[in-house]
Amino acid sequence: MPRPSLCFAVACATLVGGVHAQDAGVERGEEVYRYWCAPCHAPGPRHPGTQALEALYKGAKPAALEERTDLVPELTRSFVRSGVSVMPPFRKTEISDADLDALAAYLAPKAP
Repeated sequence: MPRPSLCFAVACATLVGGVHAQDAGVERGEEVYRYWCAPCHAPGPRHPGTQALEALYKGAKPAALEERTDLVPELTRSFVRSGVSVMPPFRKTEISDADLDALAAYLAPKAP
């Protein structure tokens, strides 16, 4: 019969491993964002995606993607794969499914 301390140690190791995997995914998501999204969607006047979203939302929502709190992963995946307005769709050869999942996790609302 397993000892309680051994079971506890295994459970803790599993949880910590999951947290590190999530952190790595979010870190990869930030890298994907910086490479593919930031040129158009970073804060500031020289980013056409941010300017377009400012005009669309008229202050009702933040225009810079990293400041948004409503970008659920499904929405991010849909915009990236299908495109929207003048934003082109991105193929799996450009942003892989794994990288898109990481990007969606990076932009997803964070728990308080």
